[in-house]
Amino acid sequence: MTIDALTDADIRQLLLTTRRIAVVGASDRPGRASFGVSAFLVARGYAVTPVNPAMAGRPLPGGTTVAGLEEALPLDMVDVFRRSADAGAVVDAAVSLGARSVWLQLGVVDEAAAARARAAGVVVAMDRCPVIEWRRLGLPPTI
Repeated sequence: MTIDALTDADIRQLLLTTRRIAVVGASDRPGRASFGVSAFLVARGYAVTPVNPAMAGRPLPGGTTVAGLEEALPLDMVDVFRRSADAGAVVDAAVSLGARSVWLQLGVVDEAAAARARAAGVVVAMDRCPVIEWRRLGLPPTI
């Protein structure tokens, strides 16, 4: 069993029904996971909005970086590239802004925030990478 209790069918459905993804913690450094994951998601056909207050206005895979989640509306998924200690605030903001799902990247775990999100009806993937899951599940080249 995985930490988030999602099955392969759950992950498959989540990835194939999501259209808009805000990537919190976006980076302009190609060696950073957030840069590579964003580029991968864009190549698969997702509408990606990079979110990073320090880089607002700069182009990144997906488009122009915005300072906060409010500027990335509407949200299907919020993909979180932040430390576990900072993830709860992002999860809470995603829930309050109407995100359908939250994806906490590899190594990002916040059980309390995940429980709050689930209680609000939000799907939570935790300690996973969508690129790894996409490839592992053999999903199609584009959505």
